[in-house]
Amino acid sequence: MSVFQNPILPGCYPDPSICRVNDDYYLVTSTFAYFPGVPIFHSTDLIQWTQIGHVLDRPGQLKLDGLEHSQGIYAPTLRYHNGLFYLITTNVGHGGNFVVTAENPAGPWSDPCWLDAPGIDPSLFFDTDGRAYYCGTRPAPEGEKYYGNWEIYLQEFDPNRMALVGEVTPLWRGALRDVIWPEAPHIYRKDEFYYLLIAEGGTAHHHAITIARSKEIWGPYVGNPGNPVLTHRHLGRSYPIVNPGHGDLVETQNGEWWIVLLASRTCGGYYRNLGRETFLAPVLWEDGWPIISPGTGKLEWTYRAPNLPLGRPVVTAKRDDFVDAELDHVWNFIRTPTAQFWSLTERPDYLRIYLQPETINERAHPAFVGRRQQHLSFSAQAALEFTPRTEHEAAGLVVIQNNENYYRLEITKKEDQEIVRLIKREQGIEEELARAEVELRPVYLGVVARGQDYSFYFGPDDDDLEPLFEKADGRILSTDRAGGFVGTYLGMFATSNHKPSRNYADFDWFHYEDITDNQ
Repeated sequence: MSVFQNPILPGCYPDPSICRVNDDYYLVTSTFAYFPGVPIFHSTDLIQWTQIGHVLDRPGQLKLDGLEHSQGIYAPTLRYHNGLFYLITTNVGHGGNFVVTAENPAGPWSDPCWLDAPGIDPSLFFDTDGRAYYCGTRPAPEGEKYYGNWEIYLQEFDPNRMALVGEVTPLWRGALRDVIWPEAPHIYRKDEFYYLLIAEGGTAHHHAITIARSKEIWGPYVGNPGNPVLTHRHLGRSYPIVNPGHGDLVETQNGEWWIVLLASRTCGGYYRNLGRETFLAPVLWEDGWPIISPGTGKLEWTYRAPNLPLGRPVVTAKRDDFVDAELDHVWNFIRTPTAQFWSLTERPDYLRIYLQPETINERAHPAFVGRRQQHLSFSAQAALEFTPRTEHEAAGLVVIQNNENYYRLEITKKEDQEIVRLIKREQGIEEELARAEVELRPVYLGVVARGQDYSFYFGPDDDDLEPLFEKADGRILSTDRAGGFVGTYLGMFATSNHKPSRNYADFDWFHYEDITDNQ
């Protein structure tokens, strides 16, 4: 019997939404203030997922200027209707709710069509009679009498005009009385009912999935007497999978039902460095209601694989030698870049990053190219050629949760001597943990995490690294210390710290590897 391992998308891939087109499945997730926005994946078996692009890959589609790491793109929903893919989402901080479309899910996607809709977490539903609907969450009309006093609402959507029409109808406020943050609504039609699946209880430990149904799309919706249909809040903070929620159902071509949803893995206590990841669980229907993870009622590490032909295993390269003409889909920038600060052609087979005046500390557009931390224990290395010309110039690696919480391993200059140093920044306060003189071309930099122990290395060869600082506290990279909604990223950066510069840093390669089994 074939089984699969959760999470199916490790690392910061929250708020998953899925749709099926014949035998193909497509999935998207939130990206907050990272660019390009909204990665889109393809699968034929619901287990092996290949990224085929980003939905929001042009600066004109995605404005992120000045936003915090945990603002930007929230909770996209992906749907397919009459030969067209629809992606609807919220840009928190710049514009609100909008829709983009594409004939090919790999792109290109259209420019945004902005909607006059309050709130967040928009979803589209296309009914069998040809009518379409917008479902979202907004503050309750009587005012926010308590924190998170919101409601789910419905309005008709005109796909031809790409606009909302008609009156707004409140649908549901969640299963619990005075629940906080009823959100992530999705509507499905099955048999004689319309089903409204939502998340409630906030995105942290008390997160939950609940469901209601109605024989009419406009309601009234009656909650499942078995709500919540999934939560881990009753399992305690020592359970290794926490805060499951924000799900989206899909029926396979073979009649099985599954749900993709977010959850987090804890490490070294109740700390969630990887953020919220994408999990997969089976669903059965009993007495007209869905049962998630039948038999246990909780999200499991492994399940029997879906009754689908197994796809070709996705082999993710551990090392990027920067030989392609464009950056791999794994790489992101912090906010939408306003300048072309990187090049893969100026020096072939290298990633050249030109020093920018902006720093990672600011809500600006730093010269940063990064990827998600995807494993609780990992090794990352890079080969760097860089000659700092002044004490203001620096380049290297950063392990970052947000601009107030990170570790920066950098090459810079102090009193005419090139040095490598490690900077810890926690809650906006910087501390130099270690430094050493260095005269290497190239210099090899490395980060090794074993749980919450993050160690930093440098040396003349990738097989000959010496420790600069070992067992730095990784908990500062968790949302539980840093706040917000995102997971940890690893990246390459170069800055002139607000001084003019024409200098650059050349990265020969970057290597990332899961070392969980090597402990």
